[in-house]
Amino acid sequence: MITQDLDEKYMALALELAEKGRGRVEPNPMVGAVLVKNGRIIGKGYHRVFGGPHAEIHAITEGGDNCQGATLYVSMEPCAHYGKTAPCVDAIIRAGIVKVVTTVIDPNPVTSGKGIQKLKEAGIEVRLGIMESQAKRLNAPFFKLMQKGLPYVMMKWAMSLDGKIATHTGDSRWITSEESRAYVHKIRGQVDGIVVGINTVLRDDPLLTCRSEGGRNPKRIIIDSNASLPLNSRLLRTINESEIIVAVNKNAQHERVEKLEHLGCKIIQTRDTNGCVDLKDLFPRLGEMNLTNILVEGGSRVITSMFEGHLVDKIIVFIAPVIIGGEGAKSPLLGKGIDKISEAIKFDEISVKRFFNDVVIEGILAS
Repeated sequence: MITQDLDEKYMALALELAEKGRGRVEPNPMVGAVLVKNGRIIGKGYHRVFGGPHAEIHAITEGGDNCQGATLYVSMEPCAHYGKTAPCVDAIIRAGIVKVVTTVIDPNPVTSGKGIQKLKEAGIEVRLGIMESQAKRLNAPFFKLMQKGLPYVMMKWAMSLDGKIATHTGDSRWITSEESRAYVHKIRGQVDGIVVGINTVLRDDPLLTCRSEGGRNPKRIIIDSNASLPLNSRLLRTINESEIIVAVNKNAQHERVEKLEHLGCKIIQTRDTNGCVDLKDLFPRLGEMNLTNILVEGGSRVITSMFEGHLVDKIIVFIAPVIIGGEGAKSPLLGKGIDKISEAIKFDEISVKRFFNDVVIEGILAS
């Protein structure tokens, strides 16, 4: 029991360290590592940037000669393959580490199970399964991409107390506070891509960039069935700041598609579904591009299509203390809806935050 408690103590620290890599290591997983010897931490590390040294290497470097006889706590199975860096298992073996405690087998098929096998063959004791559920939750986007070939999708919208995302004239700036918008920019800086529909672009002419200090700009993905993205839009004027992907259906006007390509947009042509982009065709293609996590910002048609296509993993809903009213004012979801409350889409792992007077509810799709 004491050993279990200690293992969880050090693994919790490794997971905390791993979180520091969010938004910087994708499409790799976030990983943290802690080296312990004689009850004392001698090295710590986390995967800081895609293409850079992994968590284990940082911890081993900090531990130095003290690594001989130490125990390594790492929040995912150490890699056993050559990628951007050399295999971590080789460094672990060379360092003289005698025990490795980890959470879960890496779902990446090039490593899956091979790292643990190689450590055991070298005579290193391996303990697997410590805080497994927490580790999987931390890297849910990576697991989904590896196992299903799909990005992890976060659906975000802001609405009034009476459930409206815009007035009957279409005005939606700004329902929420400046503090809430700053939080959205923080999220944007941690995702690989941001998705909006063409109606949002035509109405708001957004940039869809991250304005948080130190954040990265996500790829900007526009669902635009007929390739009608205005050539003088702010998106196209800032194409050098981050890539623009325009999803069109296969019947989009060829000349318009060519113009967008000429301006530097990446075009994804999908099946035509009632004149619209087929989202179930689009998202596997985004997965093939190694987009790990995507923030979808609506509007109503896109939100509705995402839920109808069963493509949503997480919701981030901002509720502002205002009343909009109006039968013609937009709600987040359209369509027919359900017949019975028992059929409602349910969410778990709910968290509630507050930014100024706004409330933000986040939740994971219930399994």
